[in-house]
Amino acid sequence: MQAIEVKLRYGMEKNGITGKMQDVIVQSITSFALYGFPESHAASFALLAYASAYLKCHYLAAFTTAILNNQPMDFYAPATLVKDAQKHGQHFKPVDITSSDWLCSIEEHGGEKWVRLGLNYVRGLTEQSARTIVDERSRRRFASIQDLVNRVSTLRKDELARLGEVGALNFLQKTHRRGAMWEAELAARPAGPLFDSEPSCEDTPLAQMDDAERLTADYVGTGLTIGRHPMSYHRERLNRLDVTPASRLLSIRNGRTVRIAGCIICRVRRKVCSFSASKMKPASRTRREPDVHRCPAQNSKASITS
Repeated sequence: MQAIEVKLRYGMEKNGITGKMQDVIVQSITSFALYGFPESHAASFALLAYASAYLKCHYLAAFTTAILNNQPMDFYAPATLVKDAQKHGQHFKPVDITSSDWLCSIEEHGGEKWVRLGLNYVRGLTEQSARTIVDERSRRRFASIQDLVNRVSTLRKDELARLGEVGALNFLQKTHRRGAMWEAELAARPAGPLFDSEPSCEDTPLAQMDDAERLTADYVGTGLTIGRHPMSYHRERLNRLDVTPASRLLSIRNGRTVRIAGCIICRVRRKVCSFSASKMKPASRTRREPDVHRCPAQNSKASITS
């Protein structure tokens, strides 16, 4: 502003504006510069925040579906958005080759609106293959995994394996994930009279995935899970380690040292490193000094806000 003020006063003098009038003009411009941008920024953000809050409160399914279909949106990842929606009562349906569209959609179940995850969340699956699946399904439902492979020629072997890994093929043959992966491997083999006539194995020799394996497959294959929160698998161990749940942080006296644990959902690195930890309860935000952030093994103090 000082550099601009010099030029401004010079210009006003050339145009015959001097003395008190010049001071009044400069003061008016300077005063506006101090609050004009923050005020307009706050007003526009308040409008967006209010509109988003209203839609989330009254149209949660539509709001969540729209947010998931417009990723990336810079800050919270889909995994965090899904867990937040679930905390507010929203139900989800998994990726399903017999029901999912390319994008996430809304389905009616028992008078409630559920969000169906779209094929766009299957990592490695091309949009061309996904839309071909949807087009073929609209003509005639798939009878089996082999039927899917025969009718969708653009589907690569790795795409088929990923669909089986995330459970999207379970509903074709009423099987579990490893069973679907077994059938997918059989269906993806080179075509020929011998293979075409070979019956499908109804009982796979592969054991079902356990909860931890399904969780890992969800995050690797889609980047999120609609099942239990990852921290729920470690709650008993965290209790033994005296880890404070997020729900208790607000009741703890300021200045006390606490131990927290959670899934890192975002990081902001400035002079002080901030990150948010997702838990089964509301997420907590933590600030750590940069040297501590780079060396997690060091003893450190963190400022907790929730």
